[in-house]
Order: sequence, then structure tokens, then C-alpha cells
Amino acid sequence: MTSTHQRASGADVERGPGRWLALAVLVLAVLLVAVDATVLGLATPYISEDLKPSGTQLLWIGDVYSFVIAGLLVSMGSLGDRIGRKKLLLTGAVAFGAVSVLNAYATSPELMILARALLGVAGATLMPSTLALIRNIFHDPRERSLAVGIWGAMASAGAAVGPVVGGFLLEHFWWGSVFLINLPVMAVLVLVGIKLLPESKNPAPGPWDLVSVALSLIGMIAVVYAIKEAAAHGLRWDVVVAAVIGAAALTWFVRRQLTLPAPLLDMRLFRNRGFSGAVLADLLTVLGLSGLVFFLSQFLQLVQGRRPFEAGLAELPAAVGAVGAGLIAGMVARRFSVRVVVAGGLAAVGLALAALTGLSEHTGYPLLGASLLVVGIGAGFSFTVTADVILSSVPKEQAGAASAVSETAYELGAALGIALLGSIVTGVYRDFTAPAGTPPDVASASHESLGGAVESVTALPPHEADALLAAARTAFVDGLSLAATVGAAVLLATAVAAWFLLKGQKLEESPLPPEADAP
Repeated sequence: MTSTHQRASGADVERGPGRWLALAVLVLAVLLVAVDATVLGLATPYISEDLKPSGTQLLWIGDVYSFVIAGLLVSMGSLGDRIGRKKLLLTGAVAFGAVSVLNAYATSPELMILARALLGVAGATLMPSTLALIRNIFHDPRERSLAVGIWGAMASAGAAVGPVVGGFLLEHFWWGSVFLINLPVMAVLVLVGIKLLPESKNPAPGPWDLVSVALSLIGMIAVVYAIKEAAAHGLRWDVVVAAVIGAAALTWFVRRQLTLPAPLLDMRLFRNRGFSGAVLADLLTVLGLSGLVFFLSQFLQLVQGRRPFEAGLAELPAAVGAVGAGLIAGMVARRFSVRVVVAGGLAAVGLALAALTGLSEHTGYPLLGASLLVVGIGAGFSFTVTADVILSSVPKEQAGAASAVSETAYELGAALGIALLGSIVTGVYRDFTAPAGTPPDVASASHESLGGAVESVTALPPHEADALLAAARTAFVDGLSLAATVGAAVLLATAVAAWFLLKGQKLEESPLPPEADAP
């Protein structure tokens, strides 16, 4: 009786205007995650001042969220296919809100890192569920392209709203308030989602394999940890051990999936060249972008002296470009081709990053704003079309697992980008020479992070403080320029790879009769 009612309710949502209301609820979850990811960059100087983390702890605060999400997304996507995507989404939203409170009231770097990790566990339930529900609610390919575009546009809008709202909160309240803004969004999502979202799951999913869950989590976290530590400190014995454990766990995971009758992740999906090309493009694009974006807020505040709210507004062009591009990406890809839109978008982002290699303390905003606008447009086109390709490549019963692969590529790219490009910035920064006569404790704090330098110079006479800050800022900008160079190279290489991997790839066409498609 209940299942019949649920099927009827789901069908009503899919046929009537209810599907667009359901989409509105889903994008709230996207906003929740996107806002949280972007406000951290603005809050970093305040967290540095209050909790006094080391440079390494600061990187962990920035990327442990992505590490945990990357390790759990496939497992959570598969769990949603089994127990119901709506159920997993709403449960995850409640957990996300609760753990946000723990983030807001963290009292030490260690507690902050733990809170960010727990937030990653909750976040891993949200993103694959939203995309999977879109795949199951929107059956018409053109409508689904628009829905995916709106989904991506709202993620970009969240990236824009995060810094602006976060900047306002940081100027009027303490840094923990940037996490508490999750609570009202979560409350609306849960209360409205219970009524509007249809439940969907794989009708014959098989058991949830806990061994595969453990292998996925251990493998992903160990490999990412090894890459991060090798980039920051070189090859040590613990880095090699982590790399071997991670590689062994992921190899075992893949072999196990190929033998299970109901695998956590169907590895045959990767035989589809379009699917594999889209996943690879997502991973490398985010890798090239994320490390730079993580440090951009610090550049705007600590180097150029902008207030948090002003820094948030300064980053707005990227989100505006991404929103506009995301909404028309499906139409443009059908008019031209998938590979033209994806490769062209990635090349545009690469060239915009190349323009930032000449960054200096006195770089004017027109160059910075124009570069961010181009980054947003290119990323909006690329990410929207690759998400559409990934969803279209699989039957709807596997939508959760496929969405999780897409999101895993995104989160893994973010973690690797912050680890590799962040380590470049940190490595160059730590090599700067403090002016002669600088007290050892001040010099030590200044070499940990730029935020540490800004805080520690308050104990020095004005002329000594200015000299130390000038040296620190120059080193930070040099590191940022080098990271932009590496990011640009990665993006341009990815554009070339996408051109070949996505050859002949097309978005699904609507099965409607020709007159129904007429404008």
C-alpha cells in the first residue's frame, strides 16, 4: 500500500509542475554545501588568529573536508540507490546542520579538523543524492539538461553568496557565525523536502558491501594523504607506507567490484569513453582551480588589505559567469558539440589563470575581475555539460553511484589541488628571509602562514613590522603566481585531453515529436 502510494506520488511529481518545485528543494542542498566550502576561505585569517594553527594544520582544516567526502561519496551514492535517495538526503541534511554547530564552536585546531572531517561525512550524503534525484525526476533529456544547469548554477550562486554573506557576518560577528548560516537552509530543506521530494531507489540493489565501503574510504584517504605530504615535505617513510596502503586498498576495491554480483560501483561504467572523459575532465579542472581559489581570499584580505565583505564582492564575477554559462550550457552543447563546449571552456579557464601569473600586491581589480569572470564562464560550461554526460551514460537505477563518481572526481580534485598547489604556495612562502633583527618567535610565527605574520607583527615597532610584512606578502604573491602557472598548465592540458576523449559525444535528444520542440 505504502509503496503503491509512493510510486503514484513520484509519478505525479515527474509529470506535473511538482518536479520543478522538487528541483528547488534539491538546490537548497547544493547551496548548503557550496556556501560552506567558500566561506571557509574568508574565515581562514580569523581562524588563524583565534586558534593559531600551524601552516600544516591550516591546510588540513582546508582540505580534510574534501578528503573525507572523496573517500565516502561512492559508498554514500550506492547507499542512496539502496535505501532511498530522499531518505539519505534528508538524514544527511540534519547531520550537516548539527555538525555545523560543532565547527562554529571549535576551540582548537585539532577540534576544528575533526569537525571539518565530520562535516565531510554528512556532506557525502548530499551531493550524489541531489544529482541522482534529478536523473530520476527529469526523464526528458532537454529538461534534464536545464535541471542540471540550474543545479550547477545554484552551486555557483552558493559560491557567490558564501563570500558576500560570510564577509558581512565576519565584519559583524565572530568567525563561527559563517557555519551557523547552514542551520536555516538545512531546516527549510528538511521541512519542505519531506513534502515535495519523491523517493527513488534501485528496485533490485543487492546488499551494501561493507568491505567495499572500508576499502574505498581507506584507499582514497591514504592516497590523497600521501600526495599531500609528499608535495609538502618530500618522500618520507610514512608517506611511502600510506601510498602503498592506499594503492593496495583501491586495487582490491576495483577487483572486488568486478567479482561482486551487486557491486558498490559498477566498474563497467568506465568502458564508456564519454563517461571516463567527463570524469577525468572534472578531476583535473578542479585540481587546477582549487588551490588557487583557496588562497585567493587570503590574497584579497591579507595582501591587498580588503575587508571580508569587500573580498567577497570581489570574487563575485566568477559566480556570475558560472551561473550564466550553466543555464545555457546544454543548449550550446546541442548546437555545437560536447567536446567544443567542454574543451573550449577549459581552455578559457586555463588562459584566465595564465593572466593571473603576473599577479602583484598592486594588481588592479579590472584584471582580477575580468579573469574571474572568464574562469566562471569556462567552468560553468564545462562542469554542466560533463555532469549531463555522466548522468546520461547510465540507467537511472545506477544514478546514485554515477553521480557519486562525478562528485568524487570533483572532491578528489579539490583535495589534490589544495594539497599540491597549496603546498607550492606554502613552500615558496616559507623560504622568505625575515629582516635582520626580527625576534626569533616573531620570525617563526611569520613563516608558518601569512595570517600568522599579520598577527605577530603587532608586537614590533612600526618600521620593523612594515619591513617584515612587505617581505612576507611578496613571498606569498610569488607562491600564488607559481601556483597559477601550474594551474594554467593543468587546465590547458586537460582541454586538449577533453577534445580527444569526448570526440563524437552527444547529449541525449528529447524523444518528443518535432512540433513539440518548436520554439
